[in-house]
Amino acid sequence: MRDGMMMGSLMMIVMCLIVGIVAVVAFWRICAKAGFPGWYGVAVVVPMVNLLLVLFLAFAEWPLGRKLSGLRPSSDEI
Repeated sequence: MRDGMMMGSLMMIVMCLIVGIVAVVAFWRICAKAGFPGWYGVAVVVPMVNLLLVLFLAFAEWPLGRKLSGLRPSSDEI
C-alpha cells in the first residue's frame, strides 16, 4: 500500500510540473508577443502574482500596440 501512495504522489508531482511548465511557456509567449519581456511569464507560477499578471496584461497599454498605432493612418489621412 505504501508503494502505491508513493507512486501516486510521484505522478501528482510530475503532472504539476508539466502543467507549470506549459503555463510558463504559454505566458512567456503571450508577454513576448505583446511586447513585454518574456520572463514576465514566470510570474504565472507564483500564487496571487499570476492574477496580477493577467490583470496587467488585460489593462496595460501594450508596447506592441504603441508601435502599431504609429503605423496606422490617422483619420486626417484617410
